[in-house]
Amino acid sequence: MQEVFNRYINYLEAERNASRYTVRNYTHDLMNFFSFLNGEGISSLNEVDRLIIRDYLAYLLDEGLVKASIARKLSAIRSFYRYLLREKIVSVSPVANTSSPKLDKRLPIFLTLDEVMRLLEAPDLTTPQGQRDRALLELLYASGLRVSELVGLNIAGVNLKDKEIRVLGKGAKERLVLIGNPAAMALRTYLNQGRLKLLGEKITPALFISRDGKRLIARRVEKLVGKYRRLAGITKRVHPHTLRHTFATHLLDGGADLRVVQELLGHANLASTQIYTHVTKTRARKVYLSAHPMAQEKTNEPQE
Repeated sequence: MQEVFNRYINYLEAERNASRYTVRNYTHDLMNFFSFLNGEGISSLNEVDRLIIRDYLAYLLDEGLVKASIARKLSAIRSFYRYLLREKIVSVSPVANTSSPKLDKRLPIFLTLDEVMRLLEAPDLTTPQGQRDRALLELLYASGLRVSELVGLNIAGVNLKDKEIRVLGKGAKERLVLIGNPAAMALRTYLNQGRLKLLGEKITPALFISRDGKRLIARRVEKLVGKYRRLAGITKRVHPHTLRHTFATHLLDGGADLRVVQELLGHANLASTQIYTHVTKTRARKVYLSAHPMAQEKTNEPQE
């Protein structure tokens, strides 16, 4: 299994151009699956059938995994078996007709404009790290970038004159994202001051760097966002993706076309963007019920 698995990972990286996060997640999920198979005494991929897959899903439920995690693991196994079929290592896929667990539809958490402003103003601009963090937060909100896209940015991809940034998104697809004046100003300050101090004598193409002059990693960005959430006194759970949700929601609230938002987010499927219309509809209903005189509940019934 190990040899076949190694070839599959090479296939993901070389032919599918899968991101390192996809490779990491698939590696983790498949290793978990192989560990289960070993525990069941199964040493050949041809021995795996629908009953084994069903037992594995039951095992995951017993382990307390949420539906989203189970669906992701099943997706990794499906992809693996598609590769095995292509390479004629197996003749049938045991997951071909296995349905993923139905996920509960949860609306994305987003910030109000007041919360966004408090978050953006939290970094200390007298320090190089604060200048970096302000630029980082401004960019996340202004562009709707994924955290993986943010940490992968290089200086060469930043065009402050036209307020455009070249991004390498999922599946190694390149796109241009737009930014406004506040984000451009914060980036200019960081590039002209903070980044130079953090960089010192080192050389790197990375836009966002750590105190030792190396490219900032996603986990560090997540911790920074959490830090400034606390400093801003925001009680909601906030992570980098929350700013992506906020970006999309605020655009739609402002009247942006759904397909334009899809393009800016880098969604391959419009259905991925449509979840934000549910958020705006929910807000619209609340505003309507509280503001329209004929929609409000009558507290004083006419006396007979």
